[in-house]
Amino acid sequence: MDKSNGYEKIASRFIELRGKATDGIGAATVRKWARTLPPGASILDLGCGTGLPITKVLVEEGMRVYAIDASPTLLRAFRQNFPSVPARRESVAESSFFDLQYGAVIAIGLMFLLPPTEQGAMIQKAADHLRTGGKLLFTAPRVKTEWKDVLTGEQSVSLGAERYKTVLSEAGLSLLAEFEDEGGNYYFDAVKE
Repeated sequence: MDKSNGYEKIASRFIELRGKATDGIGAATVRKWARTLPPGASILDLGCGTGLPITKVLVEEGMRVYAIDASPTLLRAFRQNFPSVPARRESVAESSFFDLQYGAVIAIGLMFLLPPTEQGAMIQKAADHLRTGGKLLFTAPRVKTEWKDVLTGEQSVSLGAERYKTVLSEAGLSLLAEFEDEGGNYYFDAVKE
């Protein structure tokens, strides 16, 4: 079973299309969000891919980043890009999240790749690994919808904003903000009270 949700089979193509952009879509949005965190905060980057541009932004902002991705090919590229950032090849469902607590967890382009039941479990798991006052930032379409991922052909599912708000609340997280980036990606920014 492919634990990378189809990304291992298209990893080379993904790297060519999106995995080399050092200042790509979402970079400015994540930079602005990172500046709301305490200096040097520890951040877990779930579904890190090659690390470009998201991990790059977090490292540039002085954060202590830990990374997880299930694709061996993407993780190899990540390690070439960020040899000093701790990284593991694991699915988010099976990961121990390094057995650490974080100031923030970020999941850009990952949530909607997971089956609906795993999305709720991932949000709860992220909340369990956040310190009090820690933040979770993830992307998913605002509307409840299903589609085939353009690159992988795998099924993608957004629970929709109302359901995400409920799941966040059930996990002990309060939604702080919702916003869009220049590429139309929709973000949910929550905090652990």
